[in-house]
Amino acid sequence: MTTLISRPSAKAVKVMKCALFVAFYEEFVMPSKIHVIFYSTYGHTYALAEAIAQGCREISEVDAEMFQVAETLSSPILEKMGALELRNRFSHVPIADPKKLSEADGIILGSPTRYGGATAQMRAFIDATGSQWVKGELIGKVGAAFTSTASQHGGQETTLLSLATFFLHQGMTFAGVPYSARELLSMEEITGGSPYGASTIAGAKGERVPTSNELAVARAQGRHVANLARKIKAD
Repeated sequence: MTTLISRPSAKAVKVMKCALFVAFYEEFVMPSKIHVIFYSTYGHTYALAEAIAQGCREISEVDAEMFQVAETLSSPILEKMGALELRNRFSHVPIADPKKLSEADGIILGSPTRYGGATAQMRAFIDATGSQWVKGELIGKVGAAFTSTASQHGGQETTLLSLATFFLHQGMTFAGVPYSARELLSMEEITGGSPYGASTIAGAKGERVPTSNELAVARAQGRHVANLARKIKAD
C-alpha cells in the first residue's frame, strides 16, 4: 500500500521559512539584553546606572536598557527631603515592570543602602517577582548589583550581598566586579567599588558625586555582566 504525502502549500512553506528565520535571528543575531534597574533618591545611584549601561553597550551585540523602580514616597515628603527637584533629572527613565524581566539576559539592580540593605522601593519591586520565581522565568540569567551609601563604611557590601540572595533564589548567576578592574585597588582616594559590585559614597548631605574611579568600576561591571550574558546566551 502506497502512502501519499501531500505537498505543503506555498503559504505553509512561507510560514515555515518565517519561523525558521525568527528562530535563527533570536539565536544568532538578536543582541543580548541587559536591564539596568535602579532606585535613586538624590541621583547618585542613577549616575552609577548610567555608567553601568555605558559599559554594557561597549560590548558588541549587547543592548542595555535603563529602568527605575516605582517611588513610594509622596511628592511633599520628597520635597521636604530636598529630593524632588533632583529626581526630575531622571524622570524620563521608564518604570520597571517585573513581568518584563524575562525578556532580559542580564539584570543589574541598584539601590542606595538603608541600614545595610536595599531601600523599601527596591524591596517592593523584588517582592513583586513571585510569579517569575514560580515559573522559573529567570533561571540561567545573569544578575548583578550596585549601591551607594552616605559614609565610607555605611553598608555597601552588606547591601550588595543582600541583593545577591534575590538572584540566587531565582536561579541566576551572580556577577560582581573582577579584579581586572584595577580601579578596585586604588589607594589614592576614598572610593567605592568592591568585588561584590559598583558603589559610591554620597556624603552625609548627598554633597559628593561619583568619582571617575567609581564610574570606571561601574563601567567595568557593565562590561563584565554583558560578556557573561552574551556567552550564556550563545551556549
